[in-house]
Amino acid sequence: MVSRGFERALDLGCGPGLLTRMLRSQGIEVTPCDAGAAFARSIGGGHYEEDSLPFLPASFDLVVSAGVLDSVNDLPGALIQIRRLLRPDGLFLGALAGAGSLQKLKRAMQAADDAEARPASAHIHPQIDVRAAGDLLSRAGFALPVADVEPIDVRYTGLPQLVGDLRALAWTNLLVSRSRKPFGRIGYAAAQAAFASGADPDGRVMERFDIIHLSGWAPSPDQPQPARRGSGTASLAEALKPKS
Repeated sequence: MVSRGFERALDLGCGPGLLTRMLRSQGIEVTPCDAGAAFARSIGGGHYEEDSLPFLPASFDLVVSAGVLDSVNDLPGALIQIRRLLRPDGLFLGALAGAGSLQKLKRAMQAADDAEARPASAHIHPQIDVRAAGDLLSRAGFALPVADVEPIDVRYTGLPQLVGDLRALAWTNLLVSRSRKPFGRIGYAAAQAAFASGADPDGRVMERFDIIHLSGWAPSPDQPQPARRGSGTASLAEALKPKS
């Protein structure tokens, strides 16, 4: 959807290399990197944390990141680094899981804690909402920042199928302070029952993933600039009045 061309891109959190290969097929020079050593090796990229990058400022005119920024230790710092890596008028595109995701799983984990008389604990790492994501883009110095959310509903036959998907996505609990003690039969049964209680008439449970999409540009003098505050001549109130 972006009509301009790009020469050098950073695929931040490249995973198995899907975006890297797609961008390379368009003739773009791509540097992949990932916090997972096996992913980085598989695509011939660098093994770096998303909030600790070794590249020089203004090294890229495009940075893309799909599915990893929700789990970095320092998201504001990661966005500031991405902004510094971009050349003037360079573009950042990102997508990450946002707050509101996995509500039924959270209730199931709470039921398991209660059933085994455990203190309530976080079973999913903290996630930000779309408004906070937009604020972070502005704080990081991006021009023309945009943040939007896309809800995706996926229907599951049971809790094990959801957990299997989360493991395949590397979206299981990443908190260092998490309990390492697994649930026993009582807790596991309570979690399954709580998850199944939200089933539709056909027995499937709909779980939601809120995907936050981000875009922002490195500032450049030739970019479109917002009008000076108070310079408008049209009345929004008049424009919104119903027509007779």
